[in-house]
Amino acid sequence: MPDDLTPQMNAFLDRVAEAGVPKLEDLTPRQARDLIEALSAARLRDYPAPDVASAEAMSTGPGFGHVPVRIYKSGAAGAMPVIVYYHGGGHVIGSLETYDTLCRYLANAARCAVVSVDYRMGPEHRFPAAPEDAYDTLRWVAEKANALGLDASRIAVSGDSAGGNLAAVVALMVREAGGPEVSAQALIYPVVDYRGGTASYDRYGTGYGILETTTVDWFREHYFANAGDMDDWRAAPHLAGSHAGLPPALVITAECDVLKDEGVAYAKQLADAGVAVEHVDYAGVVHGFFGYLGLVDEAEQAHRKVADYLNGIWGR
Repeated sequence: MPDDLTPQMNAFLDRVAEAGVPKLEDLTPRQARDLIEALSAARLRDYPAPDVASAEAMSTGPGFGHVPVRIYKSGAAGAMPVIVYYHGGGHVIGSLETYDTLCRYLANAARCAVVSVDYRMGPEHRFPAAPEDAYDTLRWVAEKANALGLDASRIAVSGDSAGGNLAAVVALMVREAGGPEVSAQALIYPVVDYRGGTASYDRYGTGYGILETTTVDWFREHYFANAGDMDDWRAAPHLAGSHAGLPPALVITAECDVLKDEGVAYAKQLADAGVAVEHVDYAGVVHGFFGYLGLVDEAEQAHRKVADYLNGIWGR
């Protein structure tokens, strides 16, 4: 195992290796989804999902893309601030179920509501279906906030990996459309450019957990219909013509992650455009650590960081 990882991180990767978990790129999309769902269900035996005040499944309905969502609410009183959360999985895998524990934990940590978004994915629904669903869900949350018991003046967008990509893209879409209002973006090791090519791809592209260089290739092949799509800023947010006027951002990166360098670069790009940015890098952990609650201490630390950051933005 790599010697630059924490003992907990190495212990987790050892368990994965001993269990013979296949690489995603060796599977079909359906097989990969079934694997992730099974692994998520198995994790509940060791780390039960925390209780929340309520968890309700619904759809955004007509005019908003009919996107399935699940709304988690903590026990806070009154109209709650809300995180619109986009799950990771390379725009190919992941679901409301695989992110259930994470969203519950985050709702409790931030004392808010979390809207988990089941956006369309490739290869059945290729780019730009995902960002369209992501933006439609944000519009729905903002327009239906009163009926949902949410505070439309305190909406944050967040997500990890592919979900971090969508959160960053939605922040840009909001600016281009002139609304709805987004108070902050919390980007957790976001995909900023599917083309890769950074030094962190060379350094961490093999042997550092679930996301390897070949895994990104597999995701890319199933998400995009053609290579030119990767030049669209809705796929690669760092390619937007300007980043001025975007909501304040928290950017979280993992040290031992192929996406590390592009996350660092995007944080600098936002800051250079005048956006208030806080960047936090977690040493000795790999891509995906945000979801490793109960396995590595950094997962809980990062959740608390997101919660504290957003509550600071929300004046709590």
